[in-house]
Amino acid sequence: MSIFGKVFKKKEVLEQNLEEKARPGAVFVMQLLFEEPCDMPEREQMNSVMEKHLGEIDNFSYDEKMAGFAVKKYLAEFKDAKVPPQLMITACNEFDASKIGVMERSQMWDCAESEQILDSCKYQVFATDMMAAALHYKERAELDMDFLEALIELYPTCKAVYFNNSGKLFTAEMVREHKIPRESRFIYFAVNVRFFNIQGTEDMLVDSLGMNTLFLPDLQYHFHGMNQNWVVNHAYNVLSYIFDNENPIKSGDPIDGVVDGRMSREVMWRCQYENSLIQPVREVIDIYMNEYASGGR
Repeated sequence: MSIFGKVFKKKEVLEQNLEEKARPGAVFVMQLLFEEPCDMPEREQMNSVMEKHLGEIDNFSYDEKMAGFAVKKYLAEFKDAKVPPQLMITACNEFDASKIGVMERSQMWDCAESEQILDSCKYQVFATDMMAAALHYKERAELDMDFLEALIELYPTCKAVYFNNSGKLFTAEMVREHKIPRESRFIYFAVNVRFFNIQGTEDMLVDSLGMNTLFLPDLQYHFHGMNQNWVVNHAYNVLSYIFDNENPIKSGDPIDGVVDGRMSREVMWRCQYENSLIQPVREVIDIYMNEYASGGR
């Protein structure tokens, strides 16, 4: 299958690659992007800002290469022990924008200036969580989003944040100025709803990427004849429902469809768990859109 994505205001042909597979519960990775190199903040400043956003922490590591923090209000339960999750921040190093591929670049819908940012930013700081996959998914989402807000405060010259797990890009100002409710931040910042045209057809595909980091299913819509923005909005509503309600959806369940751009019980669409059509391969809930559905089921 060949698909179209918009890159640099033109259409690029993207190839389906089912060899690329996602790993559920993977380490959550953020790249802070900078136009100029920056220093590691002072240890005392890092401790103060991290505690402000994350509560009591143990700064177990700090040197010119890396800083590490254990967040004490959470406990990740393993077979032999319960331990606080860890948050790691690297020193500033060179950023190679070419490592962000055409597929990822085609789906940066939230950042109109993505091309300029990737061109102008030459430096990066990596921030990751460790041992966080064992937390309840809502705790992990809260942990990572509070970490994001601490990072934005610690690095005032940050230009943008790239979320590796989903391919989303936001300017630092968008993060600093957001008014998103706490419980909605992970879906907003860290889950990407992507859009593709299927080459040589009138078919379209909308899917989400990033929920599997929390061991939750992503979504997929293979369709024609409906405004793609309506489908994208439907996807974000369903993702929020899954997140808020511990994912009660089972294969065969009906879900409210879309009428005139709004979710409506006048039309019911069917849910089915499948492997995704587009890379990375992961479990998705495929939503069958009745007369708008494309492809076999």
